[in-house]
This record gives sequence, structure tokens and C-alpha cells, in this order.
Amino acid sequence: MTLFLLVRHALTDVTGKRLSGSLPGFHLSAEGQEQAERLAERLRPVRLTAIYSSPLERCVETAEAVAHGRSLQVRRLPDLDEVGYGQWSGRSLAQLARTSLWKRLQQAPSSVRFPGGETLSEVQGRTAAALESIASRSPRGVIAVVTHADVIRLLLAHFAGIHIDLFQRLTVSPASVSALVLGDRIPRILRVNDTGSMADLALAAERIAARAAASASPNGDDRKRFSTGRARRRP
Repeated sequence: MTLFLLVRHALTDVTGKRLSGSLPGFHLSAEGQEQAERLAERLRPVRLTAIYSSPLERCVETAEAVAHGRSLQVRRLPDLDEVGYGQWSGRSLAQLARTSLWKRLQQAPSSVRFPGGETLSEVQGRTAAALESIASRSPRGVIAVVTHADVIRLLLAHFAGIHIDLFQRLTVSPASVSALVLGDRIPRILRVNDTGSMADLALAAERIAARAAASASPNGDDRKRFSTGRARRRP
């Protein structure tokens, strides 16, 4: 089994205002840098085995904050890139909201191809294939994947069996963590849009490490099912 921590990048100066898409040059704002540092501290108890990132600066900078103090390099993976919004990239959300295509996007997003860009089904296909490829190479890994809000929502919808037309019901905040296990017969979503304690994910990571060690020993038993304990809520 592979535990994925799906991390949305921290804030930029245009987050929530402009559709930056795959355009380069959008870096973390001062507030975003602070968010990334807090994210790294929240993830500190979790023993990561690899960190992957969308190639865009805002994701790489967030991933580098998570990697700081760990003996891990950020691996940039093009298949984790933002949705290809095509001609919409760089335009303000207020401007786009006045278009007829935006209205169709809210009603039936699966039917939309962005002008000169991708469909959401294509994005979902390439990003899900990327995770499954990583899982096949790291069957007992704990992998941080730093990417974009719509990418994470599409991945969660895919592995939860939710139709793309309903994916916008999911919320993925800046610097949030969603957790997903692949390889335990069926996909298991452990957490969505978490911005708090990582204690139970640290426990899940330790259990995966323990199973990996057990399977490597002559008497190891790799047949136990994966389970996670519920973290006690702090007062």
C-alpha cells in the first residue's frame, strides 16, 4: 500500500482572483510562504519517503518548504501540472464568470473543453495515472504530492467514484492536505482538505514502515489489513 498526501500549494498574490493556470511566474506571496512553513511543521511527524510536485513555481516552493530538513529532493512531475485552461489562463475569475462557458462549467463540467486546453476528464486521467505509476514503484511509500486545487479535487473524485459533474462539491484549500491510500484492494480516502494536526497520519506512516520491515524479514506477515487510528482532537 502507498499513502499519498495530496497537498495544495500555498497562497500566491492572485489566488482566488485570477486563473493563473499553467503560466509560469506565479510565486508564493509572503502569506503563502508562512503557510508553507506551517504546513511543513504540521507534516514534520510524518515520515515521508518521497516528495513530488507540479513543475509550477508555487507548487515547487511549497514542496521545498516540506522537504526542508529532510534528506529528500523534490521531484518535478509534468503530469501533476495544473489543468490546461488554454486561452483562459491569466484571466480574472470575475471576467470569466460572465462567459457562457463558465455557466456550463458550473452545470456540467464534464462536457467542457477549455478553449485551446484540456477537458477535466483528460486532467483526471493523466493525474490518476501518475499516482498509480508512483504507487507501483513505491508500494510501501509515504508520498507527498504538491499540486493544484482542481487536480486534487479531480483525483479525490476519481478514487471515490464521484462523477466529474459533482467534483466541485469538494473543497481543497491552500496548503491543505488530503490523504489517500492505494493498493489496499480498493482506494481509501483518509482525509480531505485537512489544515490541522497530522498525528494520525504519522501513525499510518509508522504502520506502513512497520509492515515494510516485517515483509523484509524471513518471518514477516504482510497479510494484515491496513487501518488507521483516529487522532484525538486537541482541546
